[in-house]
Amino acid sequence: MIRIGEIDHIVFRAVDIEAMQRFYCDVLGCHEERRQDEIGLVQLRAGASLIDLISIDGKLGRFGGAALGEQAHNVDHVCLRVQNYDEASILAHLAAHGVRIGEVGSRYGAEGEGPSIYLFDPQGNMIELKGPATI
Repeated sequence: MIRIGEIDHIVFRAVDIEAMQRFYCDVLGCHEERRQDEIGLVQLRAGASLIDLISIDGKLGRFGGAALGEQAHNVDHVCLRVQNYDEASILAHLAAHGVRIGEVGSRYGAEGEGPSIYLFDPQGNMIELKGPATI
């Protein structure tokens, strides 16, 4: 039987890999761990997991076909668990970076019901920042 322990990594195909890297590093606090420009891959450390960015016109990105857009996504959203969740500080930080913010509320996640914020990266991918379970 397979037992999933956690998310190892997610991969986003990027039209503008530099803008995506700035967003995930400058706004969400990830950092570059590994880069392979010859295949169009940047791997960002996100806690115990990785967020991989592949350039849509790079060796890996071309396998996925045409670029996605506002009306065509291949992922609904990705949820990132935030340590030391402080909603007011997070919202102020996102606003200072001009991030498009979606709904803020309480949602059920892997640890139970708790606070969360939906936001969007530069390509329109929805990201959920999840706080600790409160129930």
